Amino acid sequence: MIVHHAPIILASESPRRRQLLEEAGIRFSIEPSSIRESDFQAMPPEKYTKTLARAKAAEVADRHPDAWVIGADCIVFIHDTILEKPESVAEARRMIHRLSGMSHFVFTGYSIVCRNQSALFTDVVQTEVMFKPLTDAEIEWYIHTEEPYDKAGGYAIQGLGSFMVKGIIGSYTNVVGLPLCEILDHLSRMGVIERQTACTDLRAAAGDGRP
Repeated sequence: MIVHHAPIILASESPRRRQLLEEAGIRFSIEPSSIRESDFQAMPPEKYTKTLARAKAAEVADRHPDAWVIGADCIVFIHDTILEKPESVAEARRMIHRLSGMSHFVFTGYSIVCRNQSALFTDVVQTEVMFKPLTDAEIEWYIHTEEPYDKAGGYAIQGLGSFMVKGIIGSYTNVVGLPLCEILDHLSRMGVIERQTACTDLRAAAGDGRP
């Protein structure tokens, strides 16, 4: 089991990030940040995602100084171009055509902030994703599903879009939207969460009554 020693807040309303944390056994509340990507100037992908993740986490942490707040920002990057979320069928079509038969990179910046502990940690994780060559019919079918329109790069590796993905190098959960391994390791190192076995629980419950 996982023991929580402090409250955790996810500064995002992304259902994919919520699901990843829930499946990892983390208890948390959700308070989306009001930070908008459009308020930030273009910059290299590593810096861009880290800057946004830190801004999102910091904004929510200011309202909850005793909590450990997780902020994240995810983009798709190909040929020196950042692909955000498509806003139309035409834009989704252009994105998927561009990704077809190519390798691209997914960058997820993440930030963990606790004001009362003067803690602020920010990093970025990169994953390479390879798409198979897609036919026009495959692209048209996919972009007329509901899936592409709230996803960076216009696809979901964990959903219908999985048929396009030939392989990945790096973290799978990073492509979904949250690098779980790195985030959970940091929370553990900072003492926010603790993994305990059943034997540990029994010994702790025994207390001074142990022989």
